[in-house]
Amino acid sequence: MSESAYKKIVVKVGSNVIAGGNGLPDEAVMGQLISQIAHAKSQGVEVILVSSGAVASGRSLMPVSDKTDPIARRQLLASIGQVKLLNIYTQLLQPHNLICAQILVTKEDFRDRMHYLNMKRCFGTLLQNNIIPIINENDVISVTELMFTDNDELAGLVASMLGADALIILTNVDGIYDRSPKEPGASLIPVIDSTRTDFSRFVSAEKSNFGRGGMITKCNIAHKLAMVGIKVHIANGKTPDILTSILRKEAVGTVFATQENKSKLKRWVANSEGYAKGLVYINAGAKVSLLQPDKAVSLLPIGITRLEGDFKKGDIIKIVTENDELVGLGMAQYGAEVAKTYLGEKNKKPLVHYDYLFLV
Repeated sequence: MSESAYKKIVVKVGSNVIAGGNGLPDEAVMGQLISQIAHAKSQGVEVILVSSGAVASGRSLMPVSDKTDPIARRQLLASIGQVKLLNIYTQLLQPHNLICAQILVTKEDFRDRMHYLNMKRCFGTLLQNNIIPIINENDVISVTELMFTDNDELAGLVASMLGADALIILTNVDGIYDRSPKEPGASLIPVIDSTRTDFSRFVSAEKSNFGRGGMITKCNIAHKLAMVGIKVHIANGKTPDILTSILRKEAVGTVFATQENKSKLKRWVANSEGYAKGLVYINAGAKVSLLQPDKAVSLLPIGITRLEGDFKKGDIIKIVTENDELVGLGMAQYGAEVAKTYLGEKNKKPLVHYDYLFLV
């Protein structure tokens, strides 16, 4: 019988955990992480690892002039570093009789439902064969608009895709504080309610030395996952046995409390804002109707005032007010051409059925 709080977890380890003070990979820290993952596996837990560190690993192999174009430097270091990063993980897993698989992705890999399901099936096959997927953004080709905000965003998408019980974000601080942890009297917040969204009031926008992300990004992703029933832990990856402690339900780091679990389809919709193909503007009455507590309501054409974008059936669309306030995301039940002929009319099929609607 498993002692773990969860059956399936996504673990995201940041660059500031993997990289030592010199910016190069800290294999001792990586070894401790792998030992904890191996222990979790022995308890019957499925583990998916989202790991930064390719650029740091590349930096350990060769110096690159600061005069080199930043994009070219990142592509170069990521290209050679990803090989070393996976070699380190492979070697660390061998004593535990475990093997890993490399999966490199870009935002474009989440572009549509069919591609999404193909990727999900790949993960399923790996997990069924007791293989640990190690995922990273493909920094070699991910530049500008193709880039994730950071690997926290990628980890959130993967956790949602796979219906994980929890996402565990390992960073270089102990969790979320009520002010900058550098300030005197700063206190760790052990639990954050799923309805709280005012993170900028107490979370620093400062980013890490080696990574692209910051705590506000982590909080926003954690909030979105908590809304669809996936717990998120943010904790210090350099604390001994931190992952094991979380799986034993010990009170460490910060946890984002969840609402009830949503369907797999709703989890996909919730994390698809960046892939919306159209905007649907609604009137005040439609907003009130959609946001009724404890009542499932579909988006009907009578409440729609105008449309933007050439979306098709099955595409993700954003639902906004006339003041551009985001109300929700949904999967269109028919295309924009038909939707335009139904604007403001009664007794027409919903543009978004409540089963395919996620309200923010």
